Amino acid sequence: MQRDIEHLLNPALKNIATYRVEGGQQAEIKLNQNESPFDVPMWLKEEILGEFQKEPWNRYPDILPYRGMQVYADFLGISPDSVMMSNGSNEMLYTIFLACLGPGRKILIPDPSFSLYEKIALLLQSEIVRVPMLPGLEFDTEAILRVAHDEAVDFIVLSTPNNPTSKSLPFDEIRRIAESSEALVLVDEAYIEFSRQHSVLELIGELKNLVVLRTMSKALALAGIRIGFAMAHPLLMAEIAKPKIPFASSRLAEITLVHVLSNYSLVNDAVSYILHERMRLFQALLLLPGVEPLESDTNFLIIRVGDASSVFQSLQSDGILVRNVSGYPMMENCLRFNVGLVEENQRLIEKLRSL
Repeated sequence: MQRDIEHLLNPALKNIATYRVEGGQQAEIKLNQNESPFDVPMWLKEEILGEFQKEPWNRYPDILPYRGMQVYADFLGISPDSVMMSNGSNEMLYTIFLACLGPGRKILIPDPSFSLYEKIALLLQSEIVRVPMLPGLEFDTEAILRVAHDEAVDFIVLSTPNNPTSKSLPFDEIRRIAESSEALVLVDEAYIEFSRQHSVLELIGELKNLVVLRTMSKALALAGIRIGFAMAHPLLMAEIAKPKIPFASSRLAEITLVHVLSNYSLVNDAVSYILHERMRLFQALLLLPGVEPLESDTNFLIIRVGDASSVFQSLQSDGILVRNVSGYPMMENCLRFNVGLVEENQRLIEKLRSL
């Protein structure tokens, strides 16, 4: 009889679950994956596809997406040597973690935070040092500083604004953490366009241990195209890029990026709408008995309800898909939903009111 397959596998897999989205990814009103409610307009898609169809599909793209990196560097006003483009920011997370972690290394993760950080760290058999958020789910900067020093951690990851709590770290506090530590500090700015706080991108020139991560999946409405970026001091970038998968970004992704950045007023308009609707939603939620909304710095809101599972199922049965985030520490009976279109948001409020 064939032996059990367990001996063939990385032992870390015992502690890791397959990623899944409760409720699936299809619904009449889909608010569960922090996506933009606005698709790229058809006229712009036609421009992008018109250029893409002229590309040779039988040839590999560049080893690295140099054209996309140059365009984004120009957009940000920084050196292209400080920029790396990836197939979504998740691929860049794997790349950076591979470059910096391994057995015997320590990573500090504020808790709760994006689940992928823990998953990759476990795969690499690194030790995870968790620092709980404050009772209101804000970052505990003093605890992060203290634990980073006492545990002599090698890596600190800060999702700010944070998923799933929707809270941000102030610019000066991120600077303090990076300046006071010998660790690499990765600042994941997936939701920075919606934040009241300032990006720390300007610090990469002076802080050689700082990496800033961005995604085009949220504010830029390109979740289906898979584009992410990391920015760091050129000396650091040259090293953390070494595990990068070659040919991972398609020519379609590069062409799409060029066209969307050239029409960035579309992004500004969408962000303006989302911020306005976020405030309107928050004010409406405050008036609902049994619903406790948290003030948000992202394109999504968190509410605490009496029974999150029951409310989740009631919403789903009415064609409204949100995310049950009750499994995260400190987030019992919490639901998360991104800002949708006006009529979608109204349907959500009316259904919650009826519950």
